[in-house]
Amino acid sequence: MVKMAAKSPTSSPVKITVTSSGGSRSMGLTSPVPRHSVSNNPNSPSPLSGGEKRRASSSGGGRYLSFSKDSTDEFVAYTVHIPPTPDNRVFSDSQNSPPLESSKSRGKNPNEGFIKDTIFTGGFNSATKAHVRKSSEEEPVMAKSKLICGMEGCDEKALDGKFKNYCECGFGICHDCYLDCMGNGGGHCPGCKEPYKDISDGESEEEPRSEEKDQANPLPSWGRGVKLEKNFSLVQSFKNPNHDFDHTRWLFETKGTYGYGNALWPRDGYEFGRGTERYENPPDFSDRRNKPLTRKIGISAAIISPYRLLMVLRLGVLACFLTWRILHPNHEAIWLWLMSVVCEIWFAFSWVLDQLPKLCPVKRVTDLSVLKERFESSEPNLRNPKKLSDLPGIDVFVSTADPDKEPPLVTANTILSILAVDYPVEKVACYLSDDGGSLVTFEALAEAASFARVWVPFCRKHKIEPRNPEAYFGQKRDPLKNKVRLDFVRDRRRVKREYDEFKVRINALPDSIRRRSDAYNAQTEIRAKKKQVELGVNPSEPIKVAKATWMADGSHWHGTWSSAEDGHSRGDHEGIIQIMLVPASADPVFGNEVDEENLIDTTDVDVRLPMLVYVSREKRPGFDHNKKAGAMNALVRASAIMSNGAFILNLDCDHYIYNSLAMREGMCFMLDRGGDKICYVQFPQRFEGIDPNDRYANHNTVFFDVNMRALDGLQGPMYVGTGCIFRRVALYGFSPPRATEHHGWFGRQKIRKLLRKSKEKKKDEEDDEMLLPINGNQYEDDDAARASLAKQFGNSTSLIDSIAVAEFGGRLLHELRGKGCLGRPAGSLAVQREPLDASALAEAVSVITCFYEDKTEWGKRVGWIYGSVTEDVVTGYRMHNRGWRSVYCVTKRDAFRGTAPINLTDRLNQVLRWATGSVEIFFSRNNALCASPRMKFLQRVAYFNVGIYPFTSIFLLVYCVLPALSLFSGKFIVQTLDVTFLVFLLAITITLCMLALLEIKWSGITLHDWWRNEQFWLIGGTSAHPAAVIQGLLKVIAGIDISFTLTSKSSAPEDGEDEFSELYEFRWTTLMIPPITIIMFNVIAIGVAISRTVYSPFPQWSKLLGGVFFSFWVLSHLYPFAKGLMGKKGKIPTIVYLWSGLICIIISLLTVYIYPPLGTQGIIRIELP
Repeated sequence: MVKMAAKSPTSSPVKITVTSSGGSRSMGLTSPVPRHSVSNNPNSPSPLSGGEKRRASSSGGGRYLSFSKDSTDEFVAYTVHIPPTPDNRVFSDSQNSPPLESSKSRGKNPNEGFIKDTIFTGGFNSATKAHVRKSSEEEPVMAKSKLICGMEGCDEKALDGKFKNYCECGFGICHDCYLDCMGNGGGHCPGCKEPYKDISDGESEEEPRSEEKDQANPLPSWGRGVKLEKNFSLVQSFKNPNHDFDHTRWLFETKGTYGYGNALWPRDGYEFGRGTERYENPPDFSDRRNKPLTRKIGISAAIISPYRLLMVLRLGVLACFLTWRILHPNHEAIWLWLMSVVCEIWFAFSWVLDQLPKLCPVKRVTDLSVLKERFESSEPNLRNPKKLSDLPGIDVFVSTADPDKEPPLVTANTILSILAVDYPVEKVACYLSDDGGSLVTFEALAEAASFARVWVPFCRKHKIEPRNPEAYFGQKRDPLKNKVRLDFVRDRRRVKREYDEFKVRINALPDSIRRRSDAYNAQTEIRAKKKQVELGVNPSEPIKVAKATWMADGSHWHGTWSSAEDGHSRGDHEGIIQIMLVPASADPVFGNEVDEENLIDTTDVDVRLPMLVYVSREKRPGFDHNKKAGAMNALVRASAIMSNGAFILNLDCDHYIYNSLAMREGMCFMLDRGGDKICYVQFPQRFEGIDPNDRYANHNTVFFDVNMRALDGLQGPMYVGTGCIFRRVALYGFSPPRATEHHGWFGRQKIRKLLRKSKEKKKDEEDDEMLLPINGNQYEDDDAARASLAKQFGNSTSLIDSIAVAEFGGRLLHELRGKGCLGRPAGSLAVQREPLDASALAEAVSVITCFYEDKTEWGKRVGWIYGSVTEDVVTGYRMHNRGWRSVYCVTKRDAFRGTAPINLTDRLNQVLRWATGSVEIFFSRNNALCASPRMKFLQRVAYFNVGIYPFTSIFLLVYCVLPALSLFSGKFIVQTLDVTFLVFLLAITITLCMLALLEIKWSGITLHDWWRNEQFWLIGGTSAHPAAVIQGLLKVIAGIDISFTLTSKSSAPEDGEDEFSELYEFRWTTLMIPPITIIMFNVIAIGVAISRTVYSPFPQWSKLLGGVFFSFWVLSHLYPFAKGLMGKKGKIPTIVYLWSGLICIIISLLTVYIYPPLGTQGIIRIELP
């Protein structure tokens, strides 16, 4: 049942009750497909499904809508309260509209939705309302039958019941009219106005079974209807990376042929070798259709060629060294030799796995001016008369779970940076997932939405960067740099003062809510006692009153209470959806001059704000909610019904948009030629608040600037959990429109396949293959296909119908689409988003219930994948395994910035979680050894290395102890330090250093970054990684579940506080025991070996130097860890002394036991006379 009520401006919040009985649900789509209702009974006058009735009534204060079902099946009722936001926030809402009024019949079909033109909104200082907009639809026009030619004045009927589709848009036309269009109409389709494709260029069901080299084919004859781009074959393009990119040269080299025809274009009607030699100038390369949005720049051959040569050389040196080690054992200490050889073989294998994917690193750049020219017309035209943006919609997901560990101020600043992004306002929708259901987060979001009315226009007016207020006002550079407006200083001062007040309100929210709740609970208890007296009950009897958490309007908060009562705890609360900011209109809305309500002059600034929604999914005991992955999937479903953006950007609550053009940068890859095969665009993670020395390698630049760039040259980078733009249909588990399978040795044999929906399913087609929906009405006549989608996506009709709309929004333009793939006409997305209504909101609530995913593919194939603590890597792996590719977008100005744990304990716990997820991947079917042929060989190697790298810690622990054992025993890993061993050791070291220098050269990192990464590799390998291996094995063998605590996010330091105070905090964890043991073991061994060698009658200095050298190698890598134990002032905690003393005693006893004293041989006897 859906029920709306609005009694007065001060009435209680609107309540929506959703009754689920398994029946069909009302649909809620976004443009370009309008919403409509589905009826299973053609004779029923109601637009709802059979057995379902809708009742509407209007009264003075509002409207009451209800749904009821005649079904007697069991059902579960869900009540979702949409409360008003906190008080003390007075502002002028330009998007508010009068209360809902009674709609009047305008002669339309009564079967249409009753309130499909109603927007369901919730304001900040007003009751939630339903806003009715005048329908934009005109009087219904009788459409022609699909069996009659669509040309005006022609009533030719189809002979076989349907027309041949000469154009992908599906415009029905008879053969005679088609010939007229080809002859007199310029070869353009009357439906979509696009040129007809040549008949010989029809789509074939099968692609060639092998991939041939590009060859120069003879030029075809020039005929009408033939696109210019079809007249030249592809050749290799040799571009000089040291010069500016030349579009003309690029087009000639990629569209021309070898020989005399590649630089001259024939006139219309002439062919090469025929007629007279008459030519004209090349076509206009300034045309926006001929300009690429992105370019791939290879690494200079002067760097990459020696880099690859050194890889081969070092591999050969390692092979020779290991062969020599195996053939020359140390018979004096065979156990020492055997352990060292096994470890060295594993290290060589691990190095090969890490180095092979780095063979083809690339760099990419974008051209934002071409994107703006192509999708944002500056002049009105027939397809876009209002000059609206033709860019697809983007839904932004922000996730948070605990306001104590993730400060609300940090989350609010992230939301503000999203609302101020440089992207068409009407195409952006922001969703905050509060998995903790906290009122603090809810009211912080309300405050952020209110402050956005000042902050966003200020950013647009003065082109502020970054658009996170905390980061912007915290900058230490001159704020007047590159600012030309005279009123900038005044505006900045006023906004800064407003932001300071905003921070005070946000930081005071926990105490404010607590005091408010205590006051309301005291009043409730007093009323309960009065009622007890009135009823004549003994006043001395205790009264049980629930300690509720109260909202500002005097109503109960429907999420988590601080008292954790039944139905209001972290794992047991209702689902909540609150629209903080309604969807923006398509036309710009300019502000007013400075007055009492407007802090700054916004007369020439668009003051619209993107859609902002608060979502807290339902949680109940007994259900596995799958942590962050489950919260993301709930957002995917809710957003599909409410905004249905073709692309999704997900961010952590502490990662804000540092570059306001970041979304446009990502769209350049998605919308360029070949972009329909890209599943996601991953941006590098950049961090703030890290100590200048980066003690624990928090920047992780080696991974983000070396490994990820290298993967970009293969099938694409891995998904790292945040800062990623997804294609929605790729998240839905669909296969790409075309894919390449790699067979044979190292995948050298390539087979290209065209993946699209065919009328008859092939016998050899895989059962788990999900092909992209091609047409918007593809499943309307296919009941089996709709039933299959219902099993995969759930029983929400609106969600299923939104798939085709999202697929259409993500298509390329017609002139950019690939062979055998459908595009969309230019201007098809330049439409206004259809407003939300109560039924769509009720449907969104139903898809975030805790049981909606039961018996569906959510978490298995659809959405974020469950079953691993590193759901991000698994989700990206599944997409690559289906044949999708990804792109790594490194912008000149960082796209996103966030925070990282600088405390040693938090850093180790973070690495432990990542390593444990890798172990889970290794023992699951997501292991790269089980990858499909659609994944490239080197990409498989990279994913296999992700799953196996934690096991290196076992050999690393042994190898770090070997130097100490060598010093204690007086033996070494080799029998003698001969010249061969030293030459091999020198060659391995030199090649490693040279490879590091070349990596630094082509990636742009520093030598300091590289060394810090090496140090923390050993620190993590001797602390967190062994624990991850043990936990992973326990989960696989014993089924013990793994739980982790949320990583704490640091907030901005107050004035006078040390910015890096957390760096020096010591928090004990058992992960520190192995590194402390290794440090003490090697230090004691060095002392013992030196004293023994000095006092030995036959000192063996060569073995001492060898052992001491390797011990110092271990200690130098563990130096940051030892420094972290000492704190800021060098004071070592007592617990470190205790563990060190215990370890020293154990080592001493073991040494005495293994190497006992030599008896009385060395004792000097003194005899008395």
